[in-house]
Amino acid sequence: MYYVYILKCSDGSLYTGCTNDLENRIKTHNAGKGAKYTRGRLPVSLVYSKKVENRSEALKLELKIKSLKRSEKFKLIRQNP
Repeated sequence: MYYVYILKCSDGSLYTGCTNDLENRIKTHNAGKGAKYTRGRLPVSLVYSKKVENRSEALKLELKIKSLKRSEKFKLIRQNP
């Protein structure tokens, strides 16, 4: 299983990524060892996640989310159960 996730950074910006270990990945981001983008925007908090079957699906969904406008991302986050 893989997860596609959106993090809200301390500056209010959003970061989208994918992983096969969501809990560990968030800890890695908050330790300053995650993506370069999040390192200067700590702490981050998980605002959206979706479980998918495999890495290929995760990468496709990640790309789709990254192409959304900011307002569309917030709509997606609000719809997350």
